[in-house]
Formats: sequence, structure tokens, C-alpha cells
Amino acid sequence: MSVYIFVILVVLFIILLATNISVVPQSRAYVIEHLGSYKCTWQNGLHFKIPFFERISRKVTLKEQVVDFDPQPVITEDNVTIQIDTVVYFQITDPKLFTYGVENPMAAIENLTATTLRNIIGDLELDQTLTSRDVINSKMRSILDEATDAWGIKVNRVELKNIIPPHAIQEAMEKQMKAERERREAILVAEGKKQSAILVAEGEKEAMVLRADAVKESKIREAAGEAEALMTVQKALADSIQYLNDASPSDPVIRLKSLEAFAKAADGKATKIIIPSEIQGLAGLATSLKDVIVTETPGE
Repeated sequence: MSVYIFVILVVLFIILLATNISVVPQSRAYVIEHLGSYKCTWQNGLHFKIPFFERISRKVTLKEQVVDFDPQPVITEDNVTIQIDTVVYFQITDPKLFTYGVENPMAAIENLTATTLRNIIGDLELDQTLTSRDVINSKMRSILDEATDAWGIKVNRVELKNIIPPHAIQEAMEKQMKAERERREAILVAEGKKQSAILVAEGEKEAMVLRADAVKESKIREAAGEAEALMTVQKALADSIQYLNDASPSDPVIRLKSLEAFAKAADGKATKIIIPSEIQGLAGLATSLKDVIVTETPGE
């Protein structure tokens, strides 16, 4: 009989010992109470508690947690009621304060988030609310982190997940966006037409300049040709006069031949050659002078 009692006692001791040995996993913490009072916080590893006198008050995770709160009705400064749901990223830094600082930490964070959001949005108009997410997130994180510090909680980030205005406001915003897109489109079309007209005008201007330059160049070349022809005629005349001076000045045939040479050198540029009266009888023999001969009129 005594053996059975001993065996039973040994089994009970082993069970009691096994139930009071705990292994705390990584990123976890156990809050231990001794006779109802806080004693210590177990970190990861093997631990033993005194039976009947100590107990695990709370098992706390030290990992970053994410809480998605339901949409909250919020009134903006211009009296528009919008629905906003928030996401809070937080981490427990002090298991003792988290256990004893507040009765229900998640409910406390939710209510604190709702009241903080109402205070911030109440100072903003609807347009500012829609375009100031980063500012609102930063303000809420700062306020929540300061308030939850006494609860052993660190708020790492707060995000506005959705901002839902009333249906009528949504329709008005869609119409406004449509009108803005149409305005931008009209501006782009007008700018395109303006640039096209400018390019066409510049092209016409350049074409007119080029045509004027071509006409100018043509006239310059024409004038240069006429000047060159005139110089040729003048040179031929000078040569003819020199030839007459060198020849016998009294020989009419030589003088006629000199005029023929002058006419040939002129190549149609001279329209009149005055034949002296003393060689008028020989002018008909010069076939090259038939279109340019003008007989000297007596008395001129």
C-alpha cells in the first residue's frame, strides 16, 4: 500500500514540476505574479515558477502588430461628413505597463485613434483632407505614440486606409475632375494650333526671304553680266580706235574693217554704229553691220 502511495506522490510531483516549467519563445514575454503582485517578466528561454504562489499573468508578443479599425464618421471644417478607416502599426515595448497600464489596450487604442482623427479632421476642409494624408498620418502617429507610451506601447505608423466622402460629394468631384480634364485638353489643342500657326508663319517668312534672296542674286548676276558685256564692248571700241590710229587714217576700207571688228566684239550688245560720211559708200559691203549701221547724217 505504501508503495502505491509513493508512486502516486512521485507522479504528482512530476506533473506538478512539469506544469510549472515554461519555455518562453522568441519575441514573446510572460508577466509573472507572486501572490497577486507583479514579480518579474520572463524573456525567451527556460523558466520555473513556484507552484501555488506564482502564476503567469499575461503572455505578451513583442512583434509589431497591425490593427485595422472600422470606418469612423468624421466631420470636416466645412461640415462634410466623411467615413475614414485607419490602420495602426504598433509594438509592445514594456509588457508590465501593457498588462497593468490599461484594462483593454486594443479598445483603448481604437477609441484614442477615433477621437484623435476627429480632432485633426475637424480643423481641415474636405479638399485639404483628401490631399493631406501624409500630414494627418504624421500627426496621428505622434499623438498616439505619446498617449500610449504610458501603456508600454509604441506606435510606429498610422495610415488612413480609405477616405469616403458622401455620394453627392463624389459626383460633384467627378464632374469637377471631368471639367478640369476637358479644360486641359482644350488648352493642349489651342497650344498645338498656336505652335502650328507659328511654324507655318515662320516657314512662309523663310520662303519669302529665300525668294527675295534668289531674285536679288539673279539681279546681281544679270547686272554683273551686263557690266561685263559693257566692258567687252568698251574694250572692243578701244581696240578698234587703236587699230584706226595705227592704220592709215585716210583709208576708208581700213576704217570700215575696224567698225566690223567692233560690231563683232559687241556681239549684239551695241545697237547703233555711226558710219562716217566718207565711208558711206562702202557700208553696204559690210554684211556684219547690216543690223547695226546708222549712217552719219550730214550736219550732225
